[in-house]
Amino acid sequence: MSAVSGRLPVFPWDRLESYKTTAAAHPDGIVDLSVGTPVDPVPEVIRRALTEAADSPGYPTVWGTPALRDAITGWCARRLGARGLEHRNVLPVVGSKELVAWLPTQLGLGPGDRVAFPRLAYPTYEVGARLAGAEYVAYDEPTELDPAGLRLLWLNSPSNPTGRVLGKDELRAVVAWAREHGVLVFSDECYVELGWESDPVSVLHPDVCGGSYEGIVAVHSLSKRSNLAGYRAAFAAGDAGVLGELLQIRKHGGMMTPAPVQAAVVAALGDDDHVAEQRERYMARRTALRAALESAGFRIEHSEASLYLWATRDESCWDTVGDLCKRGILVAPGDFYGPAGDRFVRVALTATDERVGAAVRRLES
Repeated sequence: MSAVSGRLPVFPWDRLESYKTTAAAHPDGIVDLSVGTPVDPVPEVIRRALTEAADSPGYPTVWGTPALRDAITGWCARRLGARGLEHRNVLPVVGSKELVAWLPTQLGLGPGDRVAFPRLAYPTYEVGARLAGAEYVAYDEPTELDPAGLRLLWLNSPSNPTGRVLGKDELRAVVAWAREHGVLVFSDECYVELGWESDPVSVLHPDVCGGSYEGIVAVHSLSKRSNLAGYRAAFAAGDAGVLGELLQIRKHGGMMTPAPVQAAVVAALGDDDHVAEQRERYMARRTALRAALESAGFRIEHSEASLYLWATRDESCWDTVGDLCKRGILVAPGDFYGPAGDRFVRVALTATDERVGAAVRRLES
């Protein structure tokens, strides 16, 4: 039996273990700004909904409850400006990483099919193509890709890792190009509510898609905006034909969001106050870390949105990681996200105020 893992690269975070050990040896403890995992409490309104739904002995449905589908369509209309979304236009998923990793396989892609993603990108786009046995290509400008054999095009705005935001005109041009060439667009918009110097827009906005969801799907997560990374709560919205096919496949695969989590998502999408409060926390941390990094000789590029600062001192990213870990600060090397990031590090805003304060003091000393 051939090992599927042989198709995959080394798991990038395993390469950080020795640096993490060094950082953890700091007398005042580690400041982990690498992975980007939320550290703040799950909002009470969400925990209450989860608890009230705890007595759920039966199987949940893959498509979710009608209340969940109402919550998703309502949020997309209110927050993204999406018009006319119906239940058939939405699909709950078990965290967005699961969808990204298995999407090419579930779409039936394989040898001879191509999957495209940004030159600097979340590594799981490539992993998904590898799992399916499909080819993959990294792009700088998607409309300059050769469309031959191109079946799936990933967009990511706001970007992980760079925080770059694509404007309406850029998105509209990509959607038009993809439709012209019969290429399916999946837009990873998991950081859309974390715009700092730019207001991110969804491919579902009528100014981008022209009021039609043909050939486009947006992917959203509650991990960062609601501190629900531990809940594995996300959804896709857009082309009803594509999502209907995925629904049938996922029914056979048993890819079900647990019923209590579905109830928690309904509460989370219906409450904007906790999102505003979390944004304020991240804004304060971002302001402090950015000033400290710049005072320590770093240059910040893009970073107008998302949960990261994309920073460089114009040296090897691993030299930067090595230097910072000696100060007890762990960051992610930029080459995790592609060779083009080899002189950058990604600095996450996901640490407590106390730990961010410690990082600031160490950077400024």
